[in-house]
Amino acid sequence: MNESVQAVNEKGLNGTLTVPGDKSISHRAVMFGAIAEGITTVEGFLPGEDCLSTISCFQKLGVTIEQNGDKVEIEGKGYEGLQEPQDILDVGNSGTTTRLMMGILATLPFHSVIIGDESIAKRPMSRVTNPLREMGAQIDGRDNGNLTPISIRGGHTKGISYQSKVASAQVKSCILLAGLQSEGETSVTEPHRSRDHTERMLSAFGVPVKRDGLTTSVRGGQTLTAQHIVVPGDISSAAFLLVAGSIVPNSKITLENVGVNPTRTGIIDVLQQMGARLEISNQRIVNDEPVADLTISTSELQGIEISGDIIPRLIDEIPVIALLATQATGTTVIKDAEELKVKETNRIDTVVSQLKKLGASIEATDDGMIIHGKTELHGANVSSFGDHRIGMAMAIAGCITKGQVTIENSDAIAVSYPNFFEHLRTLQQ
Repeated sequence: MNESVQAVNEKGLNGTLTVPGDKSISHRAVMFGAIAEGITTVEGFLPGEDCLSTISCFQKLGVTIEQNGDKVEIEGKGYEGLQEPQDILDVGNSGTTTRLMMGILATLPFHSVIIGDESIAKRPMSRVTNPLREMGAQIDGRDNGNLTPISIRGGHTKGISYQSKVASAQVKSCILLAGLQSEGETSVTEPHRSRDHTERMLSAFGVPVKRDGLTTSVRGGQTLTAQHIVVPGDISSAAFLLVAGSIVPNSKITLENVGVNPTRTGIIDVLQQMGARLEISNQRIVNDEPVADLTISTSELQGIEISGDIIPRLIDEIPVIALLATQATGTTVIKDAEELKVKETNRIDTVVSQLKKLGASIEATDDGMIIHGKTELHGANVSSFGDHRIGMAMAIAGCITKGQVTIENSDAIAVSYPNFFEHLRTLQQ
């Protein structure tokens, strides 16, 4: 499916919206509800393809889950309620489903096989399969367990102290989830702090989590208690509209009920450092997660350097930050972002190649990119390459280009933001 976007008229983008529920929190609410005792209810669930893959996999593991739009009910019967699947567990395009579910399956005394789409088949899994093997799980797959399909025979596992080479919430969460049912204590130490939705939600489900600097620990033999979870809006989805509001002339957009977890707010820091007119209001805590309303207005932006500790806090937003940088005065340098190479696509190469088609002055580096602004962009045919974040970044670019931007494979956007184009049209009225 292809979608075309044209430059927004002189009225700009204006209005108030609620972006879809946080993808990371939606995944975890289903998984934790599935291994908890009792009925977990979820409001604000993201009914995107990735999160629906999580529901499908846990249904195949014997869990009764009912989903109606953004409301979900999970009938958890603890770990004992999970059963050996009769079919292969298909994760679709979801790396989160793949890696976090492996942590749960590694401790269960049965056999399961995980498979996904073409993109998942290329993504590295040894970062989780190696520590899970160290804990005692039997795991095999292509490239010695680095690539799907992955076969897991779980059972008696022992806690480990793991030093992760990457700051990855998926790696950390996988090992901690395995640690919940492993003998002794399990700890993960990261080079930088990654997003901490798992730790916060485990606490909400009654599991003690110990944090000491960059080390997070849990003890084995834990029981989770069912909860009512309210999922805030996804800041990674909000990022695209925040960028749109800052670069489209005569715009003012308010996004309500957005999750502002400090491990995820790198996009807010970047916008503020570049000089964006951004207001944060109505700050509150929901299910141990900070939430706020964000208002963005058309801004005069300056190029900056983005590197170091902030990168894990905005890794998913870099495609649209690159677009933002094309409209900033001066040069923006993005460094320390090698992790982009193993996302849904190699996002460094893909972002650079697609923005160049639109006339951007941008070059790839080994660990990021260099963007020179301010640049007038023009229309072109581009592709999402099946990557939802690339697709949305190109659509926002279309709001300011001279001429139409046509996005091939635009349906990939439904992975995280099913009503994205509808929301974009609403802001133009």
